[in-house]
Amino acid sequence: MILLIMGLLLVVEGAFMLLSAFVALIYGEYDVPYLFLSALICMVIGGLFSVTNYKAERNIGKREGYIIVSMVWVVFSFFGLLPFYLSGAIPSFTDAFFETMSGFTTTGSTILDDIEALPHGILFWRSLIQWLGGMGIIVFSLAILPFLGVGGMQLYVAEVPGPVAEKLSPRIADTAKRLWGIYVVYTALETLLLWAGGMTLFDAVCHSFTTMATGGYSTKQASIAFYDSAYIQYVIITFMFVAGINFTLSYSLLHGRVRKVFRDEEFRYYIGFVVVVSVFVAAVLYIVGDINSVERAIRDALFQVVSVITTTGFATADYLVWFPTLSIIMFMLMFIGGSAGSTGGGIKVVRIVLLLKNAYYELKRLIHPNAVIPVRFNSKSVSPTVITNVLAFIVIYMLIVGVSMVIMSFMGYDLNTSIGAVATCIGNIGPGLGEVGPAATFSQIPDFGKWFLSFLMLLGRLEIFTVVLLFSPYFWKN
Repeated sequence: MILLIMGLLLVVEGAFMLLSAFVALIYGEYDVPYLFLSALICMVIGGLFSVTNYKAERNIGKREGYIIVSMVWVVFSFFGLLPFYLSGAIPSFTDAFFETMSGFTTTGSTILDDIEALPHGILFWRSLIQWLGGMGIIVFSLAILPFLGVGGMQLYVAEVPGPVAEKLSPRIADTAKRLWGIYVVYTALETLLLWAGGMTLFDAVCHSFTTMATGGYSTKQASIAFYDSAYIQYVIITFMFVAGINFTLSYSLLHGRVRKVFRDEEFRYYIGFVVVVSVFVAAVLYIVGDINSVERAIRDALFQVVSVITTTGFATADYLVWFPTLSIIMFMLMFIGGSAGSTGGGIKVVRIVLLLKNAYYELKRLIHPNAVIPVRFNSKSVSPTVITNVLAFIVIYMLIVGVSMVIMSFMGYDLNTSIGAVATCIGNIGPGLGEVGPAATFSQIPDFGKWFLSFLMLLGRLEIFTVVLLFSPYFWKN
């Protein structure tokens, strides 16, 4: 069953490569045969897997679900690197894998030092892999492969971010279709607005792909700063913010249930974090920095804050050259992330809120040891199991960050670069600190470091537990 699903998904990946090949045909550049060849390889191998395992039992248990979800990102990345590697756009296999894993996990960290030199077909594929990874390859498969509905919940729970997976419909396939429908509508709307603002249609499509995925890949080396357009920046700020919201709330909003959206506690905290931090950063930029325009200070602050908290990674300014206090704040935002059920990475707002609430109520319990004081969220008591899950997640997350920093330091990197590279990869953000900041790339990281950081990207995208479970002996016992 696992091989059957992998085969079908590889055929789907090949189909999207064909779409990129047709884009390359329009521009008539050198990448055309390599995209067609890559698509052929994917579809032939995927077809063989599918045909030889077609009679497999159509049942997916919890164990199979976790294996499939973990494997598909790795398999997709190995096959997804083919256009980059075969065309010579990225001649190093390690670099090509790093770029592809960064794309599919919507991290946005890049090894490319001259993005504009790439042909249009390759650039389109680079943006498309982020778009596919944003809503999730498995969620996409649930929308288009109805037979997976038998055990689809196991896949859905294993992949959808957040402490609790929400459904829009009793049937998982219907939920997946609705989520992807919202995703497509938002992407199309942003494309039209960016095109109207002066971007070429090609750039508008690519940036819409990577904005809604909170991925951050741009077709320009200078990222969004290349355009120097207030209109374009405000459009991207808006859609980065939207992409960081739980997509089930977007579904409610599109159906006119506005009150439900603003009653959601995570949404209110999400807005609160963005507004409070943006106002503070804008004030410091205007008072202490060299920005003389109030509007520009607000725009720069809002763009960078929303970009980092949603883990998108676009940039219009280098926050490392800002006042030191602001750089520290931007670093702290890397650990928050977007809302659960969004395309953003990071720890997620709901976990941060539950952690703070539990800490506050724990103080009250110390004062009133006999009182029963449950943690409440959205006016409901939160199960102790969920609280335990959140605490375990954050402890394991920070433990992995600490150990990974030590590993990066063995490669000769200082504290800033080590913690910046680790935090940005496990948080699926893109730019980090030090030598991998917003104005730099990951090209100078040694091969071992790139493979290690790629693993951290996968850990972050699948919310740690899904991958860590595979290394537990209990997982493999009957």
